[in-house]
Amino acid sequence: MRRVKIFSGTSHPLLVEAICERLGTIPAKAELKKFSNGETSVAIGTSIREQDVFIVQSGSDAVNDSLMELLIMISACKGSSAKSITAVMPYFSYSRQSKKKSHRGAITARLVANLLSVAGIHHLITVDLHAPPTQGFFGKPVDNLHAEPTIARWIKANVPGWQEAVVVSKNPGGTKRVTSLADALKLNFGIVTTARRRPNDGNSSIENSTILDRTLDRMGVTTESFAPTDEDSDANLSHTSNIGEHRPLHKTSPRSVPQPNGTNHPSVPFRHLHSHREHGSSPLTQSTRVESASPPTSRMPARRDGTAFGPSRALQFDRDNEEASDEDYADERAEVITGRLIQGHIVDDDAPSPVLSTMSNSISTLPGDVMGQPSLDDRDPMSSSFILGTPDHALGGSIHDATHHSDDEEEGLKNPELEHTITLVGNVRDRIVFIIDDLIDQCGSWIAAAETVVKRGDAKKVYCIATHGIFGDDSLEQMEDCDCIDYIVVTNTYPIGTERVKRSKKLVVLDLSGLLSEAIRRNHYGESISALFQHHAD
Repeated sequence: MRRVKIFSGTSHPLLVEAICERLGTIPAKAELKKFSNGETSVAIGTSIREQDVFIVQSGSDAVNDSLMELLIMISACKGSSAKSITAVMPYFSYSRQSKKKSHRGAITARLVANLLSVAGIHHLITVDLHAPPTQGFFGKPVDNLHAEPTIARWIKANVPGWQEAVVVSKNPGGTKRVTSLADALKLNFGIVTTARRRPNDGNSSIENSTILDRTLDRMGVTTESFAPTDEDSDANLSHTSNIGEHRPLHKTSPRSVPQPNGTNHPSVPFRHLHSHREHGSSPLTQSTRVESASPPTSRMPARRDGTAFGPSRALQFDRDNEEASDEDYADERAEVITGRLIQGHIVDDDAPSPVLSTMSNSISTLPGDVMGQPSLDDRDPMSSSFILGTPDHALGGSIHDATHHSDDEEEGLKNPELEHTITLVGNVRDRIVFIIDDLIDQCGSWIAAAETVVKRGDAKKVYCIATHGIFGDDSLEQMEDCDCIDYIVVTNTYPIGTERVKRSKKLVVLDLSGLLSEAIRRNHYGESISALFQHHAD
């Protein structure tokens, strides 16, 4: 390409060489060095006046040096009268800090965006931002490319029997990414979620609090007033029998959830079956409500008739669309499986709990008669507000909302004094499982999800797939040693040591140089990049 210069930083020179080879050029000359005190020095070695400049610099283990080097290179190109400057960051540094984790935290991704803009970029090309709304931090155009089409093509070409596989998210925050790949491959999907097991969670609810009881006593209301009476139960049973006389018995709606009054809500998508939310826990950790529902027999569209009888309208099924509906929908009943996690690994149900052990060791330090609490009634209600349960967050909300992050999850899994409950929603029995996320840094949640789908869900093979393979500390080696993980699939957006790749027997690295080079070419010629987001048939 004419009037184009591609510069390489020191973070990922192998990727830059692959991009230039596809474009039929070589990296432009630039002298990058450091002074004795660690300062970075940049000198452009060729004329770039009125030319389109692309600087390829991904995140790396030396993230701060790589970022500072990129900023200095942008400034040098701006001062050399470049026509346009595009930063190509396959992995956007600090992308995981796109929101405050605490009230006194910093939104570092916004700071990096401001630094790049002030340095002089006109455009940014990146791949799979950890949080897509990060694009809003820039006042310049951002092309957030996706590795999903490349991953989907690899799955179709290299995974035998992928048509019967299941795509699984290892946390609720990654469901959108998982459902996107599942829709592209026309596969079923599942969700794995973890929640810290807290003792006496049921005793901290407001309806069980002493303060509420005292308030109701002063109002002359007893707690029995809220309990259903026999007359109400008889009325519900009578109403249920009336509805049952008019409902066809040979078909039921598979997506309808039976209600206490005998009626069924209209069919709802599977992902909304768990829409109820408990305080401080994931909505998917509660499995008893799904298990209590009677299993559906088939999917039938329902329509409301204008004729009403009794207190409600009758639901009549459209028999004319029965065959078409059965062909369009092949949904199965959602399976909910739970397990126990201690130090990030699945344990047997009869294994000792570290939570109970910690409580038994500390119960002797509690003041007064803990079991009887004889002095509670003599205390001031305002001073006894701890009975309502300690708030999760000092300024409102919950600590789960403020600090829920993969790194926090990893730290919790490693704590030997904590026990977690892990829940798998979806049927993976005797199937291949693709566990999907945008990056692999720490390995705790990946190993926990893999052990859950294999030891609890009876999956036959597990692929851990991510766009960015950061592999902090010895996470790659730990995933290699995990018997429940068969393959680890990442792309080359993040530099991985050559020796480390050679030692790994499970690691597969996909090349994204074709995607990035095509994005550079289309950007230079002013062509649309919409085709880069599409899944093309093989």
